[in-house]
Amino acid sequence: MKFQERVIDQFHEHMGCMAESAERLTPDIAIASSMLLNCLLDDGKILVCGNGGNGANGQHFCAGLLNRFQQERPGLPALNLAADSVSLMAIAKDSTLQDIFAIQVRALGQGNDILLALSDEGNCANVVQAMQAAHDRQMRVIIITGESGGNMTSLLYPDDMAILIPTTNRPIIYQLQLVIIHSVCDLIEFQLFRSNE
Repeated sequence: MKFQERVIDQFHEHMGCMAESAERLTPDIAIASSMLLNCLLDDGKILVCGNGGNGANGQHFCAGLLNRFQQERPGLPALNLAADSVSLMAIAKDSTLQDIFAIQVRALGQGNDILLALSDEGNCANVVQAMQAAHDRQMRVIIITGESGGNMTSLLYPDDMAILIPTTNRPIIYQLQLVIIHSVCDLIEFQLFRSNE
């Protein structure tokens, strides 16, 4: 019975944070979606980075744009910088793990692109360096992270965007990143391809 109560407690904690996020984050999600939509309309691409579960969520986002989210349509340019294990290991071998995303951003990023940086606490050195590299390439940055935003928030420029999930609970951050990612994919797909519905 105690195990069941623990599961119920986890559901309640998730639902509470979900409700708070719906109230607090909806305007930020809409703004971030518009930024990404304008990037794509300007022939830009979206570069995504994150470690561990954040990287997995980034891959989920890229798949939703490259392939499809809910309707058949042309693919959209999104690249997960955490997905190419051969390049990651080559960079780590010749440089450091802190450079694995920044080197790719410098090589692939252009001024009309956006970096989407995912983190649960906002302090991963390799994500922070990717943000700095994006700014060096005149790219805008969107971050999705836990409530404090950590070091990542201090690097944001005025035309960047932060979506700060109101919790420090890592599993809930991962879950809400997915909800946010799904909302963003839906808004982009709706705006670009609603005439096909």
